[in-house]
Amino acid sequence: MDYLDKLEEESLRVIIEAYNNLDNPVVLFSGGKDSAVLLHLVKKALQIHEYEPFLNILHVDTGHNFKEVLDFRDSVTPKVIVRKVQDTIDAHKIDIGFTESRNQLQSTTLLEALDEFKFDAAFGGGRRDEDAARSKERFFSFRNGQGQWDPESQRCEIWNIFNCHKNAGKQEGFRVFPINNWAELDIWAYIARENVAIPDIYFSHKRKVIKRGQYYLDHCDLHTIQEGDEVVEEYVRFRTVGDITCTSAIKSNAATALEIYHELCNVNSRERSTRIDDYNKYSMEERKQQGYF
Repeated sequence: MDYLDKLEEESLRVIIEAYNNLDNPVVLFSGGKDSAVLLHLVKKALQIHEYEPFLNILHVDTGHNFKEVLDFRDSVTPKVIVRKVQDTIDAHKIDIGFTESRNQLQSTTLLEALDEFKFDAAFGGGRRDEDAARSKERFFSFRNGQGQWDPESQRCEIWNIFNCHKNAGKQEGFRVFPINNWAELDIWAYIARENVAIPDIYFSHKRKVIKRGQYYLDHCDLHTIQEGDEVVEEYVRFRTVGDITCTSAIKSNAATALEIYHELCNVNSRERSTRIDDYNKYSMEERKQQGYF
């Protein structure tokens, strides 16, 4: 089989394993390329196995999203459940300034949403190659009753034998990562092959940006011009689409999924090098322990 077929087959098996063994799964959807591929795979798995076409989709809205991503989300997932970090802030459950990154604040909002709807399995688009902390993840990442990740409580997955056991009455659950073994190049090859819809922001376009050192930040109200900044118009695209305040673009002329694939074949920098808030190698680890990814 083609290597993409092997990756797809593995992902479909993980998805069906979750639907067979867990009670109330939900797909976490951010509008990014990985979550778009994940949603495509979930729909394909349910169709292949002739499952009832019920599909829960949840977006934790930071309030700092790119407009193109929100427009895309609403066009492809009109029935998505949206829970907003701003509502959590307004309820005085978390506190942060207006222009600071909200990536690390999503945990409270997510955990409350999972508890509200009694979701016991949350599909995520995390991949092992993205981050050192994610490289430790299982396909089925066990979480305790508070939604927290503990490395000592994770189950072995030798030969992809999965353990989905939960203790009754403890509100335990799982984060499920069907594309765990995919790399960034695999994602783009699959998008090109399957014609998966993604936001236009991923493709080269002319955009007003703030050049700050090595970064190209979106020119918007969430960014304050600092000494040394330069406002320019460049042909750019985004490799990731996280919080606007900490996500930078790269200069690029790649305007199709296949062109991006070939461009990345000659790029040595890691995907999340465009995320300013990921300079701390422990940031993702802390988020997992708090209950988010």
